Amino acid sequence: MAKKNLILGITLVLLLLSCKSTPAPVQNSGTPGAEVFDPSRISQQHFNTTREEVQRFIEGLNQIIRSRNFNAWRAALSDEYFEEISSPENLRDISAQPAMRTRRIVLRTAEDYFQYVVVPSRADLHVDDIEFITMNRVKAFTVTRNRAGEEVRLRLYDLEKIGNTWTIIN
Repeated sequence: MAKKNLILGITLVLLLLSCKSTPAPVQNSGTPGAEVFDPSRISQQHFNTTREEVQRFIEGLNQIIRSRNFNAWRAALSDEYFEEISSPENLRDISAQPAMRTRRIVLRTAEDYFQYVVVPSRADLHVDDIEFITMNRVKAFTVTRNRAGEEVRLRLYDLEKIGNTWTIIN
């Protein structure tokens, strides 16, 4: 029971930390005065196709995490996000969380972050919904129930598609 509570605590910490910033909607092109992206203009077919792609990406990512493959996980992250994760401030802040302090875990590297935070909390995620930020950026969500039985949408990842590849951006 204590192990489940610890994993739940780490998961909640991760979810809270991953939700502290959200990318602002961006314009469709670099041209000043260009039209702002309107997610309601996404066709149902494009939505469904993108959701399926994101689901496959997350399933593959889950496999990478379950196999504890740090290098493959690192390859799925944008350089900016990896720098954020690796920063001494971020590692210190996460190390200071009660679930980490209780287990006497001090994160010193991004690989520590992967082993002690990502692996226990993100190996079995599933995507229930996506939300478009731009044509190539989405937020991936899972839907769960809280203790009161209410549905809660939890953001899993912010993703960007570059070429044909999805990348975790936050």
